[in-house]
Formats: sequence, C-alpha cells, structure tokens
Amino acid sequence: MQFFKYHGTGNDFILMDNRSGDKSVSRKEIADMCHRRFGIGADGLMLLQNKDGFDFEMIYYNSDGGESSMCGNGGRCIVQFAADLGIIDKAAHFLAIDGAHKAHINAEGVALEMIPVKQYEKQDNAWVLNTGSPHCVVYQKQLKDADIAGQGRKIRNSAPYKKEGINVNFIEAFTKNELYVRTYERGVEDETYSCGTGVVAASLADFLEDKTSDKWRILHTLGGKLKVAFDFEDNAFSNIVLSGPAEYVFKGEWKSK
Repeated sequence: MQFFKYHGTGNDFILMDNRSGDKSVSRKEIADMCHRRFGIGADGLMLLQNKDGFDFEMIYYNSDGGESSMCGNGGRCIVQFAADLGIIDKAAHFLAIDGAHKAHINAEGVALEMIPVKQYEKQDNAWVLNTGSPHCVVYQKQLKDADIAGQGRKIRNSAPYKKEGINVNFIEAFTKNELYVRTYERGVEDETYSCGTGVVAASLADFLEDKTSDKWRILHTLGGKLKVAFDFEDNAFSNIVLSGPAEYVFKGEWKSK
C-alpha cells in the first residue's frame, strides 16, 4: 500500500489515497504503521475517500488504531494532500466525522474552518469544551518544565473522563494574544508536538477568562506556531479558523504483515 507522510507543526500523519475504495487497514495494522520504532511513525492515519457532494471525505484513526473524533492539524494536512493529488486547487469542502468543513490554502499554509462551539463549562480551574474533539484546558505555570505526560495522563484517566477519554491542554500566557500550549492526546496516550483542536480549545478558553480581549490567538506549540481566529456572539463561538503550515515529508510503500 502506498502511503504519504505529512505533518502540521510536528503533529504527524500517515495519509492514504483511498478514492478507489480498495484500501483496508485493521486496527492492529494502523497501530503497527504508526509505531515510532517498528513502523512508519505517526500520531495518526487518515484515509482520503470519495464522497458525493464534497471534494473528499476524511477518515481519521489515532495511533492506537481506533477511529477518532476530529483532528484539526490532520484536517489541514489532508487538504494539502488533496491539493498535491490534484483533487482541489486552493479551496476545499470536505466531510469529517464532526461534519462539513471548508478550507483554503494560502501563503502561510492551510486555513481550516472549524465547527461552532456553543457549549463550554468551567470545572474547578479548567475549561471543558468540544472543538470537534473533547478538550480540557488548564493554566500551568512554568509550562516549559512541566511533566505534561504525567499530568495529562492523570486527568485523562480521572472520573468522569476515563471511559471516553479527553485531551488535556496546558497553557501559559506569553503576551496578551500569545500562548504557550502543550497537549496530552487521548488515543496517542502521550504528549504530541501539536494539536489543532487543542489550540482551538486553548484559544477559546483563554478568551472566556477575559471576554474583553481580542478574538484571535497565536499559539506556540512544541512543533511551531498556529493561529486561531473566531467570533463570539450570544455566548457562542462561530467562524472559528485554524491556520498554519501543513507539510509533505515523504512517501513510501507499506507491506502488510
């Protein structure tokens, strides 16, 4: 099976063109392919498939082989993949597990429209919201030196999140509109270099702390910078756009074991 490797600020993915519908990968095989010692190495795997009424459909699997909720960086990477395949030019309209998305390619990379966010709540010192995937956002001092894997794993496996899991984002203010963000991802069960839905969650949570602030954020992740812009009206977020680089790394062939 031919595969392609892409990454968005260090959040890396295996992509396959499945418009023919002939590619079938088991949960074990996905986990094997994503393994960083014995496989290709990736945070997840995506299939690009045909879908009536859309440019394509995005099917996303976490590195443990389980089909997952929306992945923002994955969405941006599959848009670039579609452009590289000649399916689209600069604009895309595609279907993902959380619904329809639009995106466009510009000089800075790929700008992806995310789903509106109408529900959010403050739980103790954390914001909990769903930006296509469920997220918990926690402010953390001295974020650079924090044990993100350990702290994130503890929250992810705590009640009431243990059964379904939750992604945990730790944030620290850099300037008024800039944040450091580090994310523990369920399904990967470790810290990742970046998380698209996570930086969206971080941006919205930071805004909720002070609703007089600007409706955009620059997010500094381990893998690079992302930008999130949004509107906020009637206590709901809309027109949420996640922007940043989406880059081709290499291609190869995987032989089923």
